[in-house]
Amino acid sequence: MPLWGRRQPEPQPEPDLRLVVGLGNPGPRYAETRHNVGYMVVEEIARRGGASFRSSKFRADTARVQVDGMPLLLALPVTYMNESGNAVSRLVQYFHVPLEHLLVVADDMDIPFGTLRLRRGGSSGGNRGMRSVIQSLGSEEFARVRVGIGRPTGSAVGHVLDRFPPEQRQVLPRIVGRAADAVVFALRDGITSAMNEYNRDWLDDGATPSSADE
Repeated sequence: MPLWGRRQPEPQPEPDLRLVVGLGNPGPRYAETRHNVGYMVVEEIARRGGASFRSSKFRADTARVQVDGMPLLLALPVTYMNESGNAVSRLVQYFHVPLEHLLVVADDMDIPFGTLRLRRGGSSGGNRGMRSVIQSLGSEEFARVRVGIGRPTGSAVGHVLDRFPPEQRQVLPRIVGRAADAVVFALRDGITSAMNEYNRDWLDDGATPSSADE
């Protein structure tokens, strides 16, 4: 039988494997938009680990890194935001990832720009990507890091699909870096400890641009 006709063996479970998913929309049209801040955070973790993303059969680009001795599988769904759960459920099932080892990073309009909110469980908060993940997994019981993008004065759709204004772009790398730190902290020390460390106004940490919040 030719090799291409053989069924590939299922991977052996990796008890320490953590799955980190950044939500966003694929392609250059959506690059650096507010809705893609989840992508940015997970890309930053990959950059720190010297890893590159590759396409996969799971409807997501994936990369592998080791952080503080933890094996991480990083994923960026390429299904567009409102179908993100398709990729997440495939990855969870194929790699036998328990939900306590899953962490999802997404944007949130109900949080001031740059502020982080970590939690385990809870609703989607109106984020369609998060809603898709919850529906596909049949559970809300996974950790998430939400990055505030601020609430718009006009159209919500236009807000999330627009790029950050210049004054916010100046501080965005710092916010993305802090969110990446929060992800690693949560995976290493637990979500409760991470909540105590990162669930506060980012302006308390020394950033003072007057136009930070919209």
